[in-house]
Amino acid sequence: MTWWTKGLKSLISTEEAERLDLFRIFPGLRRFLAARHHYAVLRTGGDILFVLVIISGLFGPQDPRANVAGFLTWGLLWPFIVLSWFFVGRMWCGICPFPGLGVFLQRKGLSLGRSVPPFLKKHGVYISVFLLALIIWTEIVAGLYQSPSRTSLMVLSIIMGAAFLAMLYPGQAWCRHLCPLGRISGAAATLAITEFRPNYDKCRGCKTFACQKGKEDKRGCPVYLGAYNVRHNLHCLVCGHCLPLCDRDSPQLLLRNPYSELIRNKGRYITCAYIMPFLIGSQLARFLREKPVYQQVIALLGGWHAAAFSLLLVLGFLLIVGAIRAGSRLFGITEDPSFGRFSPMVPIFVPMAFTGELVYRMEYFATGVGDFLPTLGRELGTHALERLAFAIPAFPVQVLSAFFMLNGAVAGTYILWRFCLEDFEGLVPFRRFLGISLLIWGLLLAYIVVIF
Repeated sequence: MTWWTKGLKSLISTEEAERLDLFRIFPGLRRFLAARHHYAVLRTGGDILFVLVIISGLFGPQDPRANVAGFLTWGLLWPFIVLSWFFVGRMWCGICPFPGLGVFLQRKGLSLGRSVPPFLKKHGVYISVFLLALIIWTEIVAGLYQSPSRTSLMVLSIIMGAAFLAMLYPGQAWCRHLCPLGRISGAAATLAITEFRPNYDKCRGCKTFACQKGKEDKRGCPVYLGAYNVRHNLHCLVCGHCLPLCDRDSPQLLLRNPYSELIRNKGRYITCAYIMPFLIGSQLARFLREKPVYQQVIALLGGWHAAAFSLLLVLGFLLIVGAIRAGSRLFGITEDPSFGRFSPMVPIFVPMAFTGELVYRMEYFATGVGDFLPTLGRELGTHALERLAFAIPAFPVQVLSAFFMLNGAVAGTYILWRFCLEDFEGLVPFRRFLGISLLIWGLLLAYIVVIF
């Protein structure tokens, strides 16, 4: 059997034994990730991009049609990150520029090196979800995509937050416990077609735990895991730090069925349970903001834009929470003797949540990419690039968006089908299966209505 047929089988099967180790098929990929200077080059590229965004946003023209900071952040960088979730999980976090200043300060000895407090470990997920909600709310209400200076200040605030924690604690405590972008990336990474995992048989008997602690002049895992601790895609940055540290050749990059992790863990990830309903609710609110009904809501609230969007945000969140509870009642099983309580509707809705985010960011990219070069020309004081302007028609973008959302609904139905066929066979009556399916396709209809 050729490697590509094995790869296709890996994408279809949910059996762990069928996963294909890409490091074995493409050893050059392992060498690339293990060589720290390759990541240094990639991170330097990200650092340059962030510096351009900050300088352009703070000191360039404040007209968004004459400043590229907004499109670089909201139209290029963020859609690229969202798209990467589906293929390489949290690998973006491995080259993310946000912790760069903090890492630099640590290398200069400007860190107290205290232990991460239990409060941060236990409650960091709630803080990071709140920060994510704050970013999305501010993006819309403060019009960050239309304000270069505010966009730059947001980027700077995250950098300073990461630097502050780096001065208190070793490693990248911000990335592990508080980063809102890292938290959403971790939840989305549960859908990735790849997973970074150790070969547990090779890890057995290891005494050094160098992949976690580091050795000599090589840093260990920046988020305190180490390869031997990786059980899911939520926290691992796929940064490659552990590869040159492991003398047992344990780390693997596995090709897998993208829904296998959701099926296996059945909504037990607290990160997904909190992020998913807010994300879907916020997407419905963000899409509705572009419809005439939004102006009617603003008028009813006396022209208060912030209150109108906040109301839609809360209503969208409550709608999804209600759908999750209704689906759980229909499913009838929320606790299993072998792994405790779980929420079956969370993994069922996860594909639509992150597909919806891709669709939202894709639309922003499509509307702005045609004017990017002319905008750059205006910022540089030349009109020579005006002739390069173009526009992407709305209809094909809408059709592609509907296709992506359809895939999200099909994926949710597939996960429900696997639950009913395997782990809970015979426990969910067919009429309840149909009821949950109606919830999935009803959510798809809601997306189609607000998108079109």
